Amino acid sequence: MEWNLTEKLIEFDALWTTAIALLLLLTGYALRKKIRFLDQYCIPAPVIGGVLMAIVLLMLHHGSNGGASVRFTNSLQAPLMIAFFTTVGIGGSFNSLKRGGQALFVYLICCWGLAIFQNAFGSGLASILGIHPMFGVMAGAASLEGGHGAAAAFGPIAEEFGVTGATTVAIASATFGLIAGGFLGGPIAFSLIKKHKLEIKASEDDLYKHTAQETAAEKLFTSKEFLNMLALVLVIMVLGGVVSAQIKALSGFVLPGYVGAMFIAVIFRNLNDYFHLIKINDRAIDLMADISIGIFLTMAMMTLKIWELYDLAGPLLVILALQTIAVILIAWFILFRFLGKDYDAAVMCAGFIGHGLGATPNAVANMGAVCEKYKMVSHKAFLIVPLSGAVLIDLVAIPNITWFINFLGN
Repeated sequence: MEWNLTEKLIEFDALWTTAIALLLLLTGYALRKKIRFLDQYCIPAPVIGGVLMAIVLLMLHHGSNGGASVRFTNSLQAPLMIAFFTTVGIGGSFNSLKRGGQALFVYLICCWGLAIFQNAFGSGLASILGIHPMFGVMAGAASLEGGHGAAAAFGPIAEEFGVTGATTVAIASATFGLIAGGFLGGPIAFSLIKKHKLEIKASEDDLYKHTAQETAAEKLFTSKEFLNMLALVLVIMVLGGVVSAQIKALSGFVLPGYVGAMFIAVIFRNLNDYFHLIKINDRAIDLMADISIGIFLTMAMMTLKIWELYDLAGPLLVILALQTIAVILIAWFILFRFLGKDYDAAVMCAGFIGHGLGATPNAVANMGAVCEKYKMVSHKAFLIVPLSGAVLIDLVAIPNITWFINFLGN
């Protein structure tokens, strides 16, 4: 850590930055446990802790005598982000497609369609409102369906094209979406059930029943098993970087750093499911995912320059409000109808609004609240929504976001 009193600058090295991020992450968990609102609406602990630091930075920026600034060294942020999306890819087994049936494909097509719509709609609104259309993409699928992880990943890519403040806009939009998705998913499902007088009955197919049995049968892993999975993740990360670099060299197409690693992870997982090359320990993979995304998002949030939003607050809120209305209308008039207009469909609409505006944890929380209220678990919803929202949606959403950024940036 270095203090420069002349320039009113406090600079933290990589070790200090990581330690602060971890402390903020733990603070976020503690506050979420204490404050019911934060827990009820599934506000992520990294967002809570990171925003606290962002507020401190804002106060320092507007402090007396011209303010002061803090500079963090986020050299570990990109590797942690790539590690997280690699674990997501490893979890993308296509064997799960067989258990989703027709409803999975209907739901997934709606998710893909929403990703394309959000980017086109957002960029069009941004142009109408007189700001750079790239901000509309940042307030589109990059932050809403993509969540804080994708927002923090795509924001810097947009800034490379000269769109200053894109990361701040993307993460702010993701925070808005997270709250909106948590508030609206449950009430929309409740309204659908009440309006259509749905029978409170969920699918009881045997293909869904064994999910809980699989979870209960999982065992703790050893340190060697964890190291095996860590080695797998690191190797895929390296290969992903090589693939992304080759694509850029051959075509000039700029890909986020994690895209190559995630798709290689998906390919490896499904080849491994067929050839049984190694044993995948999902518990170890989940642990790495929790640690990497927690620290990465905290780092991303705690470096926010909130004051950059001042000139964009009005247009940004208009875009986000209209995006929110659009997601609700799609869930109400399209998704619910094509999923069969039953209890399962209503629960999945709650999940759709959760991750269509916020993130997959939002979706799961929304569905859990609905199922708890009616004392009926929709196994179909809990299989299809997380699988689509966390893994399969990126097969279209990521290339689509990347295309919009490259198209609008040139």
